[in-house]
Amino acid sequence: MNQPAELTWRDGQVPVSQRFDDPYFSLENGLEETAYVFLDGNELPARFCDGFHIAELGFGTGLNLLATLKLWRDTQQSGKLHFTSFEAFPMLAEDMLTAQAAFPTLADLSAELAPHWQNGATDFETDDLSFQLILGDARKTVSTMAQKADAWFLDGFAPAKNPELWEASLMAQIAAQTAPKGTVATYTAAGFVRRALADSGFEVTRRTGFGRKRHMTVARMP
Repeated sequence: MNQPAELTWRDGQVPVSQRFDDPYFSLENGLEETAYVFLDGNELPARFCDGFHIAELGFGTGLNLLATLKLWRDTQQSGKLHFTSFEAFPMLAEDMLTAQAAFPTLADLSAELAPHWQNGATDFETDDLSFQLILGDARKTVSTMAQKADAWFLDGFAPAKNPELWEASLMAQIAAQTAPKGTVATYTAAGFVRRALADSGFEVTRRTGFGRKRHMTVARMP
């Protein structure tokens, strides 16, 4: 059985995990961080194509999904975006929607997808999205993903707070589930994370981080 996320709220808008003592998104601007780290970090929208598959560790508030789908639509992509997310401690629908309300530019998309969360859906299809939420410990579930990912968003809580989601064995599973020329982006530049990605076969680059973070990590599968 999956345990729901236990939250406190900062300024009434930013959810903070009680379990990991870490906010779900940047206190500065969560949406800008998503665009900088995960979208730009994976060279999106330039690499988008019909059936492009994004996989994510840490679904959280659903912010990354909304930001990605908005970019897909804003750049008038044809076909369908595939998005798979792994989450051990899912947020309640009402908490997700409260958190999403902090981003007015995503309001229409948030409202459009809200019924799926309210109905407890873990996979659904729309005209331009194929979505799957895989619940449980990612260390046991990533290897079961049917379609290899073209891009990964590694968005678990900070490695110091949630080391399980950054283990070398999990990075190796991610590598095995990455398509040729697939990419990874994450906000952390922790040395052990970069080494684990490199040891798994990725070409790893450290680049300037978002906001107060000095560095972040991008990686590519040859």
